[in-house]
Amino acid sequence: MAWHLTEEQKMIQAMVRDFAREEVMPTAAERDRTGEFPREIIKKMGELGLMGMNVPPEYNGAGVDTVSYSVAMQEIAYADAATAVIMSVHNSVACGPIYLFGSDYLKETYLKPLAAGDKLGCFALTEPGAGSDPASQKSGAVRDGDSYIINGTKMFITSGKNSDVTVVTAYTDREKRHRGISAFVVEKGTPGFHVGKEEEKMGLRSSDTTELIFEDCRVPAKNLLGEEGDGFKIAMASLDGGRIGIASQSVGLAQACLDAAISYARERVQFNKPISQFQGIRWMIADMATQIEAARLLTFNAAAMRDRGENFTAAASMAKVYASEMANRVAYQALQIHGGYGY
Repeated sequence: MAWHLTEEQKMIQAMVRDFAREEVMPTAAERDRTGEFPREIIKKMGELGLMGMNVPPEYNGAGVDTVSYSVAMQEIAYADAATAVIMSVHNSVACGPIYLFGSDYLKETYLKPLAAGDKLGCFALTEPGAGSDPASQKSGAVRDGDSYIINGTKMFITSGKNSDVTVVTAYTDREKRHRGISAFVVEKGTPGFHVGKEEEKMGLRSSDTTELIFEDCRVPAKNLLGEEGDGFKIAMASLDGGRIGIASQSVGLAQACLDAAISYARERVQFNKPISQFQGIRWMIADMATQIEAARLLTFNAAAMRDRGENFTAAASMAKVYASEMANRVAYQALQIHGGYGY
């Protein structure tokens, strides 16, 4: 690989790889069948510093750079994509916005336990009629004394059922369109806040995806993230980091598909020789390896740009779209190499 990791990054990679292969991978398939949430694994990940990787140590985080975060994410995704999704959302769009925009109170009260892995976070932006266009959301928050009253429904929320802390967006001034969106930190158990429908997914089943419902949910005014009207800015900044996480997940799970395909091709014998010796199979493997490497480099480039303080929005978007589409192609090719056993 043309990208050279530092010694610290290599150490993080080795540590997370050992943990993922020994603690996460052995039970991943069973959890996917049963839909069991990997609570104990998440707790261990918190102890290793994986649940607050980009958060400074003063807030209980690991304080490592984004490239290190990407490396760790790839290793977790290699072992179990569902656990990687939980880790990514928690780091990028729960810890991230509270660290970047939160008051001292919010950092002390919520960021510290989140970064330590003692609590789990999620991000609630998407609604039944608003996903890629956040300005179309219907949720609203009205100031009432020293509180805000939130009403609205969010959907497709990763870790919605299992999270302790939710970063949620809602309009505080609809006339200002996206500049009238604000963000709030809401605790699990707050009256008026409850989990709705849980999605039945084709995969990633041990990572819950749910509807979140806010009905006259009263949240302290001090739980406002940033200032009124900062919600859109907060969401966009958080999602930029999230795109690096998604790209990293895609690279990790695609690498797992490639390695499984190579291993099978070496063992599967047809016409008196391993199918790995047939050029048609080798072409497929070569294409898979090339696409994974391209996605990895795009991802590391976006991460490094972020670490240098550069505008990385476009780079993160390119990494996400290429890596996520690549992961689908590689998984399909791995399925074909496995033949009937792939199903």
